[in-house]
Amino acid sequence: MSSSSTPFTFVDLFAGVGGFHAALSALGGECVYAVERDPEAAAVYARNWRMPALGDIVDDTEGRMKVPAHDVLAAGFPCQPFSKSGYQRGMDEARGTLFFNICLILEKRRPSVVLLENVRNIAGPRHAHEWDVIIRSLRDLGYQVSSRPVVFSPHLLPPERGGRPQVRERVFILATYVGTRSSHVDVPPSLGHAPVDGWSPQEWSLHEHLPLQSPAEVSHQMSLNLTGAEATWVEAWNDFVVTLRGAGVERLPGFPVWKDEWVVLDDLVIPDDTPAWKRNFLVKNAEFYTEHRDLLEAWLERWNWLEDFPHSRRKFEWQAQNARSLDETIMHLRPSGLRVKKATYVPALVAITQTSIVGDLRRRLSPREAARLQGLPEWFDFGDQPDAATYKQMGNGVNVGAAYHVFREHVMANLRLVARRAPGLAQAVTSSPGSPDAAVERHWDPTRPVPVRVRRADHGERIDAAG
Repeated sequence: MSSSSTPFTFVDLFAGVGGFHAALSALGGECVYAVERDPEAAAVYARNWRMPALGDIVDDTEGRMKVPAHDVLAAGFPCQPFSKSGYQRGMDEARGTLFFNICLILEKRRPSVVLLENVRNIAGPRHAHEWDVIIRSLRDLGYQVSSRPVVFSPHLLPPERGGRPQVRERVFILATYVGTRSSHVDVPPSLGHAPVDGWSPQEWSLHEHLPLQSPAEVSHQMSLNLTGAEATWVEAWNDFVVTLRGAGVERLPGFPVWKDEWVVLDDLVIPDDTPAWKRNFLVKNAEFYTEHRDLLEAWLERWNWLEDFPHSRRKFEWQAQNARSLDETIMHLRPSGLRVKKATYVPALVAITQTSIVGDLRRRLSPREAARLQGLPEWFDFGDQPDAATYKQMGNGVNVGAAYHVFREHVMANLRLVARRAPGLAQAVTSSPGSPDAAVERHWDPTRPVPVRVRRADHGERIDAAG
């Protein structure tokens, strides 16, 4: 499968812009096939990885198998409902879904290791049947796989291990080919859902570890700035925080604050059929308003009682602990209100326009910063596509550091099995560094300078982890 000059080969299915490509090539792998249906994402893939990706996995697997032999199959596959007709064995229940096409490749090519990625809910109760079909199908095809999911996020990795300040919990399904005689024996997952190497996620700093771009580096600053209305909403709620802090209120509400539900506690009337969660919400808002009525009414008067604010912007959710103002936070304008948290790590990038707002910069994250959050190298080029397309691709993408870590840990945990069929892969992984960053940055040019990503030691020194 692999040539004498290549430790191992891999295929990249549902490839997006190539997060798996970055992770596996950093280990020395060669991509021999990639496929992505979205034309914009496929164009970015081709531009950066210098190979075509536009295509349809259905066309390439049904009828005639066009996917070549390979050592590793990687796929960020979409989750689709599977048939429950008869609860059949094998992969018949997956027929008509894109997971079925993955199974066709596995049946024909038998790669040594499978690396699949999906959203957190794929292993949740609502998708219990889908999960069961995936695990059973892999085992029926001769793959040893744990029935317990590997859930991992890049914010659990320290920066020198390829971590990024983004909470992005994803399920990784890792399977090793052993043949059908022993594939149905359950095994423990190859890693857990915990910080690595003693790293504390609270140590993340967007300015230091991302890092954030300076105004001179941002090419479309105006498109990232808040609109006039957005700036007003943010400044009003910043005044809310500063006012309470200035009055000595050290513990801001941990529950959602909604101005429209502020009433003196003695005047609160809750209908009998109100759900318990809402009853609790109404009581807490009334208690908060009653305790700080004079402060809150003075604040409301300064902002015309929020009369010009949409209903969703009269809601505020504080998750920033001891921050003194919104300058020290990351913000999200959500349908449920303005949510703020400490400026450590950011919530998961999503494929819609709920882009994080950096408090002290009063602007949204840039496309380059979004790419950094996904672990893509500085040379990664999105061409002249609209920013909206880049945000969508980053929201749909796989994080490079997380993929590298879970794959490397899985191979190390199953080294003897992997070495039987793919000795080059086993050797590549055992000799690999803990982080993909340097290898990815130098992928096309060994002389490229590598951005230094550091963590702070207890005594404050900087540790060069780039290599």
